Amino acid sequence: MLQQQANIDLLKNVKHVILDMDGTIYSGSTLFDFSLPFLQQMTDLGIGYTFLTNNCSRSVTQYLKKLDNLSVPASLDNMLTSMHCTVFYLKKHMPNAKKLYVVGTQGLFDDLTNAGFTVVNGIDEMPGNEPDAVIVGFDTDLTYEPLCRASYWVKTGKPFIATHPDVFCPTNQPTLLVDCGAVTKCIEAATKIAPTIVLGKPHEYMIQPILEKHGLSGNQAIMIGDRLMTDVAMGLKAGTLSCLVLTGDSQIEDIQIQKIMPDIVAASLKELGEAITKAQKKEVNNA
Repeated sequence: MLQQQANIDLLKNVKHVILDMDGTIYSGSTLFDFSLPFLQQMTDLGIGYTFLTNNCSRSVTQYLKKLDNLSVPASLDNMLTSMHCTVFYLKKHMPNAKKLYVVGTQGLFDDLTNAGFTVVNGIDEMPGNEPDAVIVGFDTDLTYEPLCRASYWVKTGKPFIATHPDVFCPTNQPTLLVDCGAVTKCIEAATKIAPTIVLGKPHEYMIQPILEKHGLSGNQAIMIGDRLMTDVAMGLKAGTLSCLVLTGDSQIEDIQIQKIMPDIVAASLKELGEAITKAQKKEVNNA
């Protein structure tokens, strides 16, 4: 099943695919059987790909290990989390911000440190270690003290940046994983101060570094994901093509409910891969 047939011809211009992960290429720890063939199709067509996730509870290195365990080819060059979006924002709008108080996992600490920032958690009370900004991410080890400390710094007027808006993280386990958006709301309720900015999908800064790096514009890139409110909405904001795959969260009926219209709707990456291949081969034959 492939909908929005009128837009299929736009796929002839695609040079790069940007892929959400959970719900798009895998579910939990199970790789969809069509994911590797799709990536091979793209490689054969000379189309690049980048993996993108709002979930910054794992470091990029940890994500690469997971992908490697699933036999998915990936590297530091094509694996981005909402941490990268946060770094992009800080360097663009707060170039003097070097010290950060972070609500997040050790993986997020490590990635921010590798990006050139100093995480001041635990040493922020010492002279000269006052943070320049507070970063709130997805902290799967969240405890009370850093939540209070982050709220204190927000209350003193420090910029308050959320890595992404998700209030929960999908799981197939019998629990509910409280995510960044919910923790952000907690700090906002305690301080009566809204975040300076909420990054990650659907913010266009999540996709902008990819477009700039590869010199892409318009329909040369396509954002592919299973969520209308984040994946598809971001593609629309950034001006790329967008594709909703029906292997995860959003379904056909949600399009009218949420009033977010993707360029293409595909049952899975299998159908999308076939459509891209057909469009690109047709363009070659017509050249």
